[in-house]
Amino acid sequence: MEFLNTLIRFIQDGGLFMYPIMLTLALGLAIALERFLFLARIRSHNRRAWNRVQPLMMEGKVSEALAYVRDSKAHLSNMVAYALSHLQAGRRVDDVERMLEEGLMEIIPRLEKRTPYLATFANIATLLGLLGTIIGLISAFSAVANADPAEKANLLSSSISVAMNTTAFGLVAAIPLLLLHALLTNKTTEIIESMDMATIKLANIIQINRGLFPEKAQSEQREG
Repeated sequence: MEFLNTLIRFIQDGGLFMYPIMLTLALGLAIALERFLFLARIRSHNRRAWNRVQPLMMEGKVSEALAYVRDSKAHLSNMVAYALSHLQAGRRVDDVERMLEEGLMEIIPRLEKRTPYLATFANIATLLGLLGTIIGLISAFSAVANADPAEKANLLSSSISVAMNTTAFGLVAAIPLLLLHALLTNKTTEIIESMDMATIKLANIIQINRGLFPEKAQSEQREG
């Protein structure tokens, strides 16, 4: 209870700029939570989809693999479905490999979506804190100029202490947002790298087992 009272008093003493900093922090935390849940779900779905698709492709069961990925919600499945539909239609194996790469390029922006906002919000919180402190100091010096000489020292000290609250709070908001940005960026990179590795493995499976795939694809591959 004492901590809560101290926090409330700290925010009230900081002045008007404490509230936009709180809003910035709240928005950043909301985005971070949404991104963490989104990426965790994508990672889980991708792993499940790959564990199902890989053995089917090893056996040359394109139709079964395609039927599975079309019903799957994994981002990896969307990429694989695009490529396998063309493989089943008889497109060249080399073309299918390029389609896998194109599919990955389309998915990356969705994985990185909104994460850069966290770094932006961290900078905004810091700048709002500095701006609040500067405005607070300007007000403090203006008040001291008209104050009684005997009270100037105490009044200036008190005013500066209150003005510095916004800088402190801005940093308190910015530091966790920067840490969350780094964690999300690292998590996103891991997912992209895992999907990139999956495309390479799938392309290798298609190359090694191309004799098991539709005849049209085989003949076009020989003609190429």
